[in-house]
Amino acid sequence: MEQQIKDLRKQVEEALQNVKDKNDLANFWQNFLSKKGSIPNLMKGLGSVAKEARPAMGKLINEFRDEVTKQYEKIQTILEEKELEERNKTEQVDITMPAKKRPSGSLHPITITKNQMVDVFAGMGFEIFEGPEIEDDDHNFTSLNVAKNHPARDMQDTFYITEDILLRTHTSPGQIRVMNSEKPPIKVLVPGRVFRSDSDATHSPQFHQMEGLVVDKGITLCDLQGMLDEFVKKIFGSEVKTRLRPSYFPFTEPSVEVDVSCFECGGKGCSLCKGTGWIEILGGGIVHHKVLENCGIDPTVYSGLAFGIGIERIAMLKYGINNIGLLYENDLRFLKQFKD
Repeated sequence: MEQQIKDLRKQVEEALQNVKDKNDLANFWQNFLSKKGSIPNLMKGLGSVAKEARPAMGKLINEFRDEVTKQYEKIQTILEEKELEERNKTEQVDITMPAKKRPSGSLHPITITKNQMVDVFAGMGFEIFEGPEIEDDDHNFTSLNVAKNHPARDMQDTFYITEDILLRTHTSPGQIRVMNSEKPPIKVLVPGRVFRSDSDATHSPQFHQMEGLVVDKGITLCDLQGMLDEFVKKIFGSEVKTRLRPSYFPFTEPSVEVDVSCFECGGKGCSLCKGTGWIEILGGGIVHHKVLENCGIDPTVYSGLAFGIGIERIAMLKYGINNIGLLYENDLRFLKQFKD
């Protein structure tokens, strides 16, 4: 047995001298140290050794195995260091080369404008509600005092999915859902996408609105104008003023169109305001008593105000954009102008 160990030691030394890479080292392990390798096989020969000599022989075999294992691990470390050194040479960075620039992105102008508008109204105590974009006829029209045969339906070119299911034409259904689920006082802002079959330089089949609703005791048009005065000053500048013009919406009475003094010319008259000194920005009014009744709110106790703002409209005025299509073309040359 001792002669076998002596012969095997010589084979190990010769094999280690021929290890040049990881493949050679793997073969060495397989031949000498694996479960079927030559060194573990020595243990199988202990049966032919005299019983009293077996402990000493077993110890000798274990010491031999540990010795060869240490040699194996030493060469393994050397090969790994050599491999790392070679890889570092091939992956070396040339610090004199120009750096690759990765331009950072920015928020879309519609998102920027929406966030600014939400911040203004949130500062007035408004909560945010987002309703579904696919609506039923009742929430989109009927509960808002727009009956099946009401001529106001002709004012909105609607995308119908079925006879009673449609893509919402405004965010006003959100106020119905809030009033159906909450009791006054209510102060809510409903931003979101809306859809109408309309397309030109200032209209898009898909656009964004922001509905505002306040329901409480003693709400008047003065409250509406006060809120909108604060809004336009924060968005367009401290010198901008508002004015209310009589209008018609089936869900408010009285109804108003809201204009702002032209922030380009200061009200003197220019191409932006078409020489009038005023720019129309939104519509609103006092919530119609039938709308309150439809939602189970007593109009003899409570009143409300509502307004709807086109987010694209505000963005186009704020940034001087003359075609709504630019907001949807994803032209990076255009969008980079809004990078902070």
